Amino acid sequence: MSTGTTVVILISAPPGLRGHLTRWFVEAAPGIYVGTPNTRIRDRLWTLLAERIRNGQAIMIEPAPTEQGWSVRTAGQDRWTPADFDGLTLMARPRPAVSQPWRAETK
Repeated sequence: MSTGTTVVILISAPPGLRGHLTRWFVEAAPGIYVGTPNTRIRDRLWTLLAERIRNGQAIMIEPAPTEQGWSVRTAGQDRWTPADFDGLTLMARPRPAVSQPWRAETK
């Protein structure tokens, strides 16, 4: 069971979620929470965040037995998603719903 530092980032989250996180984390800046909850608490908090984030975004960076020493969970609207690339976690940006053809700027 890993109890290293965990970071949670909330974007456009309902106020109740922000208040709930202050039970386990310190709010280092608006929407950024840092703490050392154990794996059981992190998993329960993540379930709550993912269910209640609505139109916002939630990101949890937590200790993990990987090459990088951490893993990422994401939930919500228009979120970046973790992608494995040869054992490294990279973040994939969401694709726009409607793709616009590329056009050179004209002056």
